[in-house]
Amino acid sequence: MEGHHRTTVGIDSADRFPQWSVHETRDLLAARAELDQTFLETKRNKVLWDVVATKMREKGYNRSAEQCKSKWKNLVTRYKGCETMELEGMRQQFPFYYELETIFAARMERMLWIEAEGGSSSGTKNKGLAIASDDEDDNEETDREKAGSSKKKRKVHKSGNSPSSSGNISVLKEALEEFMKQQMQIEMEWLKAYQAREEERRVREMEWRQTMEALESERIVMERRWREREEQRTMREEARAEKRDALISALLNKVRREDM
Repeated sequence: MEGHHRTTVGIDSADRFPQWSVHETRDLLAARAELDQTFLETKRNKVLWDVVATKMREKGYNRSAEQCKSKWKNLVTRYKGCETMELEGMRQQFPFYYELETIFAARMERMLWIEAEGGSSSGTKNKGLAIASDDEDDNEETDREKAGSSKKKRKVHKSGNSPSSSGNISVLKEALEEFMKQQMQIEMEWLKAYQAREEERRVREMEWRQTMEALESERIVMERRWREREEQRTMREEARAEKRDALISALLNKVRREDM
């Protein structure tokens, strides 16, 4: 009982410490992106998460497959929560939004290309369902439990042309159109925000230049006034010196005349 308690504490500590750094999270997303297509083609994701954990260890991180999977699911959840947020709020609240957006955009591009090729295999269908839900990992254990003997029958059924293939393609088209519409909206919002920031920066820069020019002009005026005052003071001192010299000369001349 005591040993079990120590084991549980050890697992909790591994999950909670050390925390994921920004650089480590970006490396996880990069490793996950490399295997994204393979994740969509198979339900045996545990092996793939072991591969992700191995890639993380190669980069110097000590993360288990379960930790990588849990972190990925958390990131996907936060990504979905950003759909109703403003662009600036996305950056502040979730700094990995664009990394995940790139992964899901690549999924959509692959599906569009496969659809253009006219593919209708079970692999294509599984990819479409995975892209539409973005929850392939959440259903992994449930799918394994429900598979059983009916799994082989489903594979045989999917290998042919299913009557619902056109319906799935229609759903996929709608999802793709909605995704592209959201992409364009996000890009437009980002462009507007960027232009607004640039305009604000130009206005601040112009105001700063005008302030500096006004200060420089004021400095020049004050310096000119100071020089004028200095010149007037010098002239007054010279005039007083001349009068003093003249007075002293007159007194000396008077004394000499009296002595004579």
